Amino acid sequence: MSGRARLALCSAAATLLAATALLPLVDPATWFLQAAILLAIQTAVGAAARRVPVARPLTVAVQALVTLLLLTLVFAREQAVAGLIPGPDAVRRMGELLQAGGDDVGRYAIPAPLSPGIRLMLVGGVVVIGLAVDALAVTFRSAAPAGLPLLALYSVAAGLGEGGWGWLWFLFAAAGYLLLLLAEGRDRLAQWGRVFGGTPRRPGSVAGGLDTSGGGAVAPVRTGRRIGALALGIAVVVPMALPALDGGLLGGTGGGAGTGPGGGGTISAVNPLVSLQNSLNQPEDREVMSYDTDSEEKQDLYLRIVSLDEFDGTAWKPSVRRISDVPSSLPAPPGLGGDVRRTEVTTRISAADWYAQDWLPMPYPASQVRIDGRWRYEPVGRTLVGDHGQTTRGANYQVTSLIVQPTADQLANAPAPSRDFAREFTKVPASLPPVVSETALKVTAGSANDYERAVKLQDYFAMNGGFTYNTEVSAGSGSAAIARFLEQKEGFCVHFSFSMAAMARTLGIPARVAVGFTPGTPQADGTMSVGLKDAHAWPELYFEGVGWTRFEPTPNRGTVPDYTRADTPAGTPSDPAAPSQSASTAPSAAPSQSESCTAQQKKLDGCASTAPSAEDSSGSGGPPLKTIFLIALGVVLAVGLPLLPMLSRMRTRSVRLGSSGRTQADATARTLAAWLELTDTAWDFGIVPDDSLTPRGTAARIIRLGPLDPAAAESVQRLAAAVEQALYAPAPQPVPGSAEDVRRVRAALSASVSRGTRLRALFVPRSTVRVLWAASDRLTSLRIRTARSWPHRPGKENPSHTG
Repeated sequence: MSGRARLALCSAAATLLAATALLPLVDPATWFLQAAILLAIQTAVGAAARRVPVARPLTVAVQALVTLLLLTLVFAREQAVAGLIPGPDAVRRMGELLQAGGDDVGRYAIPAPLSPGIRLMLVGGVVVIGLAVDALAVTFRSAAPAGLPLLALYSVAAGLGEGGWGWLWFLFAAAGYLLLLLAEGRDRLAQWGRVFGGTPRRPGSVAGGLDTSGGGAVAPVRTGRRIGALALGIAVVVPMALPALDGGLLGGTGGGAGTGPGGGGTISAVNPLVSLQNSLNQPEDREVMSYDTDSEEKQDLYLRIVSLDEFDGTAWKPSVRRISDVPSSLPAPPGLGGDVRRTEVTTRISAADWYAQDWLPMPYPASQVRIDGRWRYEPVGRTLVGDHGQTTRGANYQVTSLIVQPTADQLANAPAPSRDFAREFTKVPASLPPVVSETALKVTAGSANDYERAVKLQDYFAMNGGFTYNTEVSAGSGSAAIARFLEQKEGFCVHFSFSMAAMARTLGIPARVAVGFTPGTPQADGTMSVGLKDAHAWPELYFEGVGWTRFEPTPNRGTVPDYTRADTPAGTPSDPAAPSQSASTAPSAAPSQSESCTAQQKKLDGCASTAPSAEDSSGSGGPPLKTIFLIALGVVLAVGLPLLPMLSRMRTRSVRLGSSGRTQADATARTLAAWLELTDTAWDFGIVPDDSLTPRGTAARIIRLGPLDPAAAESVQRLAAAVEQALYAPAPQPVPGSAEDVRRVRAALSASVSRGTRLRALFVPRSTVRVLWAASDRLTSLRIRTARSWPHRPGKENPSHTG
């Protein structure tokens, strides 16, 4: 096997070893085999292209083209031309998968299910990194910089990963990089032919002599392995002695539960809202679950998934809480007094086979849950969360819950909560714009108590504030998104619920946001069907003696609670035709299928996405891919373009001062290349070449203008003599040490000039103008060849011919 082929195999192996860090993030790990197959094909194509041979950029281009065709074949075969060529439909399909994958990454806990979008991101990411590593290490023969894409691949996985096996993934990634470096070192040493071995290989050989057995460089390779093993050992051991850093790129784990001291464990605060699998953008309203209940007031039976009670200015999210085993009977709801009317109901729920949610949807407040599987209980939010991969997929369970029906008087006369409780649930970030609190004070002016303030806030959003329900507005839960919503007055349930909760907190009312489903649609058999379009978010405000109480600020969604109508007794059907002066708009007969919600709105409804993302920014799924690409491209251009002259010069110097070759022609070419490198180096430091001078005259000029020390001057003279021999001797002989002479002169020139001149020689070398000259020469040559091959017009072949 040739050295370059071995290097190609090592680059592919290094990529796969670094990619193993991604294995814990997704379940199942079948994507890894697919990525390995595509990477092997990509590596084979590169090896074949380099044997032709073709120009190095063309080799990379061929590999990239084949990789694109393979990804199209795997992920967009039905939309591609002939199942392979990526046409507009295939490109659109790939974009949709990437967008869906980005949404899934933002919603799913670790380990996330292997959706098509996530599969494309993983497989595509690995082969793209593999292409970069192969191009740097094999095509351009620079293995050291290939560690950067490997580091990027490992860093993403390390930032998102969790658990105590992180050291193992680092070990794999580091071993792959060292393997790549050793392969390149062996390949470079092999180019020297007989290599200095450093130690005898067999009895009778001379210590420190030349290794003539053809076995390669034993001592240098052995030394490199020892150094690599030592560096790897230090890299693994030292982090173990340092203080542990909590959290990764996202600051914690997913939505799963973990065990801790005493077996209690905690719930992570990081994005526990699991979405419906790949169904958020489907035009049809797929059924998520169905249920039957003995409640007579099904319009109030919201199915709650989780509550978001922490607002840090960037996102609404659930706090990190202790969890425990699910008790046979859940404790009484916090704050609920004995004089508040309540009705106990039983609901039997069946989740769809495709619906995989870490958090269990159920009516609030639940008093008893009967369900099989591994579930844990979080007492503050009164939620159940799956333990170690447990989800709602195909679950059948029964929930006993309370329908709490307080009166307006009970809410109006509610005493203040405890100081610690109020401090926790009225906390707002310093980044919250003043317009939020100012608007809250303005809207609730003249209110006598917190209940009246809450009702006025609800009516401000739902009825008299001039807000428009619009699903096409970008979602966002941060401070800036709330201020923007109050200004533009367009949004959907996420905007309404987050804004009302934030405004209530500025007024001193404990508030949080609940995420789940509206009651759904009645069916002919008496059951209720809950679909994608029933997903919803709503605020919950706390009143001592009643507990956490639902409000509905989003117009045309869900039902407005009766207790928010001050003159309507609890349990009495309200008259939509005659609401009170401060009342909210009456609910529709079928709230989850509101007539005012158009088909287009239902299709794009952000409230209809299960558990809307609680993370901030401009969109529910993060910045658009186009924006990310443009930003990344801008960063690359801003950083890379100024460095191009330096990188080009370094590459040219490396090629010119490479191995001296084995034949007489190679030795002559290398001598001339070393001389050209010497004159260009002098040019970079301000000594402009003079083509009218002989090599000796040029050497004398460089020594004089340098000025150079005796050792450097001797090197210049020795190079000039070598050039004269290469040009004029009948049989030029190889001259060893030319590369060392050039480097010695370069060091002397650098030491004799100012810092500004040195920086210019490094970053803006004058000799790089040769690149432009070479390009101009190629263009001129191309024009000449084109003109010669162009057919002459009849009658123009011999203008002097008269017939």
